[in-house]
Amino acid sequence: MTHSVPEDIHSKATQIRLLVLDVDGVMTNGQLLFSAHGDELKAFSILDGLGIKQLMEAGISVAIITGRRSPLTAKRASDLGIPYIMQGREDKLVALRELAQKLSLAPEAIAYMGDDLPDLSAIEFAGLGVTVPNGHRFVRKHADHCTQASGGEGAVRELSDLILASQGHLDALLEGYRGTHE
Repeated sequence: MTHSVPEDIHSKATQIRLLVLDVDGVMTNGQLLFSAHGDELKAFSILDGLGIKQLMEAGISVAIITGRRSPLTAKRASDLGIPYIMQGREDKLVALRELAQKLSLAPEAIAYMGDDLPDLSAIEFAGLGVTVPNGHRFVRKHADHCTQASGGEGAVRELSDLILASQGHLDALLEGYRGTHE
């Protein structure tokens, strides 16, 4: 991480067992793109994808709660092995509470990352509520933390690195990618 994160955010991140993500504006840049034939297109960050996989390898579950329904979101979740995906859920707090109950998790064990007003109640419910700099100003004001990276441009990876670092997993994980120079 290239910027300093307040100690209280690291403290909250040590307790996280589930990361819940909004899609549009968090996993993507928030733009809706359509082909001439009406097909929806989404651009997802490869950096985010690896961060999600690393979290799951460290034993932290990942879920998606999104207000829209999209086969592209379902495909991305499947490709990454994300086990919990709730699409078409405009009341994010209700969906998050259902998921927390299903997984027997207290709010303190949950990080929620969203960017717009429908995410705000879930952000405030979670033990660690996170947004992105391109999120709505009211959401940024009430979130615990705002990433440096924008949605769709590595914000999820930044948060996954923060959680992994706070839990003491990141350094060893990074060193595992180094080759030997003999």
